[in-house]
Amino acid sequence: MTPSWILDIFAGLMLVVAAVSAGRLVVAQPWRQGAQRAALADIDVAHLLMAIAMAGMLAASLQTLPNGAWEVIFGLLTVWFAYRVARDLQVSGARALAGGHCAPHLIHAAAMLYMFLALTAPAAHGSGMSGMGGAAGGMGTLSLPFLAFIFALALIGYSIWDLDQLSGPGASGHYSLAVARVAAASPVLAGVGAGARSAAPADIQVSSIVTAEAPAASPAQSAESCDPASGTSRGILAPWVATSSRIAMGVTMALMLLLLI
Repeated sequence: MTPSWILDIFAGLMLVVAAVSAGRLVVAQPWRQGAQRAALADIDVAHLLMAIAMAGMLAASLQTLPNGAWEVIFGLLTVWFAYRVARDLQVSGARALAGGHCAPHLIHAAAMLYMFLALTAPAAHGSGMSGMGGAAGGMGTLSLPFLAFIFALALIGYSIWDLDQLSGPGASGHYSLAVARVAAASPVLAGVGAGARSAAPADIQVSSIVTAEAPAASPAQSAESCDPASGTSRGILAPWVATSSRIAMGVTMALMLLLLI
């Protein structure tokens, strides 16, 4: 039996994710920024809805919509992200299944839909999931537990992948841009003789590298991609904020699936 205070902590974490996702939508105002910004708005909308739903699952006092409404919402999100994954597959092939594209969001949406559809009595008859913390010992289990285990493994795998992206070079977006600029400047410097390069002042060489433009984004990193690292915004709209929200939801969702098996 999991102590209710642990579930309350995760419920609070989901409220933070919901608030951050709502803040990103308010600041970005995708409805005023045209198609490029609107193409990424579905990620924040999905994060917002999933975080609210999971907070209600974990704490009875935070329940909002009934099961049927959430099933429709996550069914639509699953279909939408399946469409996005199919488009990614056309552009990037098997790489579209990696953590930086739409596949993680598809897994998240499908896992949420599964939890609402597969929860057995007694909790399935209530609103939301009757609050996992408030129904300890009688919250029911999930049918097809093997499927729950597969979802949990996938969620953990994508969360580890995201953590690796945050902890590695380019985690904040600055290192990745610097690498791109150096790579773009290489052809320019390659045409200069070795003697000229050695004779040139160091500040001139650095300036030529810094001012070089980054190469154009690949199709997989276009505005239509689900990859938060494809953006260069700062503050609450920074790529690492969306990635952190995805990690928090992935870990929480995996925990819930394992507790309900």
